[in-house]
Amino acid sequence: MVHLDQLAPRRIALIKPSALGDIVHALPVLSALRGRFPVAQITWVVNAAYEPLLTGHPDLTDTLPFDRSASRRGVRRAVGYAIGFAAELRRRRFDLVVDLQGLFRTGLMCLATGAPRRVGFATAREGSRYTYTDKIRVPNADRIHAVDRYWRVVEALGVGHLPKRFHVPILAAERVWARGELAGLPRPWIAVGVGSKWVTKRWPPDHFANLLGLAAATFGGSCVFVGTTDDTPLAAGVIRRLGGPTKDFTGKTTLPRLAALLAEVDVMVANDTGPLHLAAALGRPCVAPYTCTRVALHGPYGRTTGGVETSVACGGSYLKTCPTMICMPDLTPDRLWGRLAEVLDTWARNSRSA
Repeated sequence: MVHLDQLAPRRIALIKPSALGDIVHALPVLSALRGRFPVAQITWVVNAAYEPLLTGHPDLTDTLPFDRSASRRGVRRAVGYAIGFAAELRRRRFDLVVDLQGLFRTGLMCLATGAPRRVGFATAREGSRYTYTDKIRVPNADRIHAVDRYWRVVEALGVGHLPKRFHVPILAAERVWARGELAGLPRPWIAVGVGSKWVTKRWPPDHFANLLGLAAATFGGSCVFVGTTDDTPLAAGVIRRLGGPTKDFTGKTTLPRLAALLAEVDVMVANDTGPLHLAAALGRPCVAPYTCTRVALHGPYGRTTGGVETSVACGGSYLKTCPTMICMPDLTPDRLWGRLAEVLDTWARNSRSA
């Protein structure tokens, strides 16, 4: 069998359907694949909800959206959709498949392609590793960042020397929209993400309000809130506590508009969620409370000093529910203030010299 670093595929499938933060972490792999295979067709298999974020990416030939909601339309429709999707995967005749998700569903996708080379991690879950022809071993997987773990695939393909590039495509029209929405708001512009699907990641609204209130009293500026409709009540609770200028975008932006908005702000303050990692990929300074997850594994990549962890013994447990939540009172706003003040002080000095 030809070694991975000697392959010359014509059609490549990159399978990473979700979630937002994980897709952002996989962006360097896409650019490395394009660098290694400049004339190959590269398709990203992605959940339909996240497909807009990849639209216009210069390293992609196209995307193949997967409708996750099909499984909720009844057994007959779900089976019919799965059969049709598998047929489309086979029809595209991929030579190389890279599965960065490593779950049962994506393992089935790998098999459905019929590709002669299917690459994934040896530690992939739910039996998906048995669908790979090439298993990438990462001995220290529990100690390295997700971006660096994904990068082991790039190293196996022989181009680990390439720089890790986070390219987030933003259309000119979306940039115009974002700048128009922020126009008139005093700077610095602080993007705020108060929500999270995991309650164990969700720093209390009072903590956000106290931290942002201190920032406003010291540096002025405006807070712009981002997230889903589910986050709107949390954002509203923080906004009521703040006296300075605010604007609430929760549930009001598409993914392309979210990216355009975050590209304009001066700092991001948020829980460990997709928007935080998107902001980091866009080069924005980030300050984030870390309770049940670990900065070393899932911090804002390249800006890990912006993640502040709880000091309780059970911190970084990766539990989605917890009966005590003792990390929340432990990780107080003053623990994050030093990081945020440093970012805002740097912004103030740079703005004065501009």
